[in-house]
Amino acid sequence: MQWQEVRSIYPDQYVLLEILNSHTKDSVQYVNEVALIRAIQDPDEATRELLKCRDNNIVYHTGQEKIEIELRKNPFYRSR
Repeated sequence: MQWQEVRSIYPDQYVLLEILNSHTKDSVQYVNEVALIRAIQDPDEATRELLKCRDNNIVYHTGQEKIEIELRKNPFYRSR
């Protein structure tokens, strides 16, 4: 499914998605095709779901025109 389709079906909502097709350019992942898992009404629930996401799953808001994910090469880990 294309992102524009998801946006038209679920306007102004959070959605849980699986990324099916994407490409990367200059440390940004551009998502071309997604599979909708479910819509999320509550913003707090969307945050909880985002923290649980693994592999190719993401939570995104349909108010965004495109799905563009900034990739960080060296995540900062804090330890003592």
